[in-house]
Amino acid sequence: MGVSVGVLDHFNIRTRKLAETVRFYEDVLGLENGARPNFAFPGAWMYSEGKPVVHLVDISPTSEPQKPDSGVVHHVAFASRGFEDMKQRLAAKGMKFESRQVPGGELWQIFVHDPNGVMIELNYEAAKEQGAAPAEMADDIGRQ
Repeated sequence: MGVSVGVLDHFNIRTRKLAETVRFYEDVLGLENGARPNFAFPGAWMYSEGKPVVHLVDISPTSEPQKPDSGVVHHVAFASRGFEDMKQRLAAKGMKFESRQVPGGELWQIFVHDPNGVMIELNYEAAKEQGAAPAEMADDIGRQ
């Protein structure tokens, strides 16, 4: 029997901007605010394709400081579909984003930030997408 870490289950954001963050994941990325266990603290679980992939914790009632960005986590990525539609959706909502092609051309990407400064990477298999390929970028989005 081998060992496998598996796939990403969810990521958690501790925020003082719960309503704004829920709106971003619903209105901008199209996730659904869904069922969440009855924890003793406020928050929300955001679902993609029936799975709670973003867990939000409202730290407003506490003295915990809001971190200015995602800390040592540089970004969180989703395997996505509908590259052109997402670009149009982001533009219509006035969101700043960057699209690029991974060198080699098999993967297209969109990068956008949530209200807490968390960078969200949306990955699209080029062979399954329609439309013009974004520019291939030589630099790496992870480089600071």
